[in-house]
Amino acid sequence: MTLRSRPASPAGFTLIELMIALAVLAILMAVALPSYNSYIRRSKIPVGLDALSAFATRMEQRYQDVGNYGSGDACALSVPSGVANFTLECELTDDGQGFTATATGSGTVEDFSFTIDASGARTTTYKSSTLNCWSTKGTVCDT
Repeated sequence: MTLRSRPASPAGFTLIELMIALAVLAILMAVALPSYNSYIRRSKIPVGLDALSAFATRMEQRYQDVGNYGSGDACALSVPSGVANFTLECELTDDGQGFTATATGSGTVEDFSFTIDASGARTTTYKSSTLNCWSTKGTVCDT
């Protein structure tokens, strides 16, 4: 009696195993990519909020020193330029006794706009909704 060895099984993966692995990968990407993009967008917002907050603080210091935020239709202090992904603007109200500073997003944060006024009231405009706080998520106030 002669013993025969079994034929060697081919090394590698079958087509069905590769298709299953590809399907699992596609499902993971479909779930993870939107979350990742949202995370990246939210990570760009604090730069604009920091610049807007610092500008408002400087305007308050000027008011304490001089008694107004500016004259005519121009804010006394120039708004910071070169803030990544945001354009800052300032508008005087009440004949220089008030101001409204706005940071408008561009690029990946173009749906966001943030404001602060002389009384410290903060608002977030995200798409068509407005919140009475600064929100990095756009739909709920951050706590």
